[in-house]
Amino acid sequence: MFTPIPAATAKTGRAEHHYPCESCGADLRFAPGQERLVCDYCGHVQDIPHATGRGTSGLRELPLAAGLRADLPEPEIEEHRTLSCPNCGASIEITGASHATDCPFCATPVVTDTGTRRLIKPQGLVPFTLTEAEARAALGRWLGRLWFAPSGLAQYARRGRKMTGVYAPFWTFDAASRTEYTGQRGDYYYETRQVRVNVNGRSEMRSEQVRKIRWHRVSGRVTRAFDDVLIYAARSLPPGYVQALQPWDLSGLTAYRPDYLAGFSAEGYTVDLQEGHPLARAEMIRVIQSDVRRDIGGDEQRIDRMAPEFSAETFKHILLPVWTAAYKYRGRSFRFVVNAQTGQVRGDRPWSAWKIALAVVLVLALIAAGVYLGEVSGQGGY
Repeated sequence: MFTPIPAATAKTGRAEHHYPCESCGADLRFAPGQERLVCDYCGHVQDIPHATGRGTSGLRELPLAAGLRADLPEPEIEEHRTLSCPNCGASIEITGASHATDCPFCATPVVTDTGTRRLIKPQGLVPFTLTEAEARAALGRWLGRLWFAPSGLAQYARRGRKMTGVYAPFWTFDAASRTEYTGQRGDYYYETRQVRVNVNGRSEMRSEQVRKIRWHRVSGRVTRAFDDVLIYAARSLPPGYVQALQPWDLSGLTAYRPDYLAGFSAEGYTVDLQEGHPLARAEMIRVIQSDVRRDIGGDEQRIDRMAPEFSAETFKHILLPVWTAAYKYRGRSFRFVVNAQTGQVRGDRPWSAWKIALAVVLVLALIAAGVYLGEVSGQGGY
């Protein structure tokens, strides 16, 4: 059995957790896919003490109103020493005596900020499931499917280049909703009309069915309970990247413990709760619109007015695992991210000029061959 050694920093007073190996004293790191800490120096393995079961049922939900007022209890807040990337805007938490590093999202050299930030503590996280080797293999397969990508880039990525494990910040929002609406229901009906058509050079009258819509005014009410509406709480990854990494299996959430961060980085949130809440509301309203259309029924629907009311609103701050890689290849930078739970990959789309040129030449050659064969076939017909 072992216990982490907390060391308070001089600037923040925040405890920084270190996990010494019982065998050699080196710092341990969390082993992805396991409830264990491992030592990279001597191979010693130690279980995480009191590792909790997975699932969201045991996680604390915080009252949204208090969070929006910045009126959460002091134990829910802690100070973080962070660095800010001037290129992609990532805010990476720093521990120990580090004063400079490379951004894990874009490889830009950055220097530690002099100040600290007061942030809401994470209530939960999804631990890393994929190892770095497994993430690198997933990236290699993804690059291998991109025919127009430079061949050397996939080999470069597979050649043992280091990837960085980062816990990305997210908000989850819960709410009960009740929505009164008014709108119109459209039902199809058909009328028969006579039209003149040309058949074998002769004009004839024929019947055809014409679809029309009969509209009726409707009103009603729908209810919906929202659970864990997920909002990315940073700006370092473009929206398309975040979307491509979905879906996340939040049944894998476990209560936050610093043990799971041993050997990994954590990104601080830069989209605060006040900014994330309207984004979650927009997601909820899109779902409510679908509920209203389904409630209206018919073949087509028009929504004239919706009046959603929300209650029992809560939120959580959680961390989700990603492997990141920023490669420079032939003077160009390429950025890739891997969902460390599912293996989903998204990255910058590299293009190979010579592969594109070869494809163009092949297409032109096929067209020319088709034209030539057509001309030969035509000449042979005389």
